[in-house]
Amino acid sequence: MSATNKTQERFDKLSAICFGLPLAAREDQSSHASFKVGKKVFAYYLNDHHGDGIVSVCCKVLPGENVRLIAANPRKFYMPAYIGPRGWVGLRLDRPTVDWTEVKELLLASYTQTAPKKLLQLLEDG
Repeated sequence: MSATNKTQERFDKLSAICFGLPLAAREDQSSHASFKVGKKVFAYYLNDHHGDGIVSVCCKVLPGENVRLIAANPRKFYMPAYIGPRGWVGLRLDRPTVDWTEVKELLLASYTQTAPKKLLQLLEDG
């Protein structure tokens, strides 16, 4: 499978996870995308953002969690430009293997910090 096909396959899988969350929407911007609930972004898909060569998903995390994750595994996690210092972490999707359970957990945690309470109730109700 070519790198382009692998990247698209991973973007499609990421999108499917996000679309499984109540009222999640995607806004495409060239080779990037924002995943929103209402008007608030809960995840960014970045593909070679500002020429960094990285394909990733960026999620909002609890205070200090980004630093902890990056320190624990700097090959997998990184501090994304601009948003990282504001409580976001990047998870690389361009590695040989991706732990999709981990991706789901990060997306869900970011979504729950962003979504209105009525949508969180929908999520809890299944």
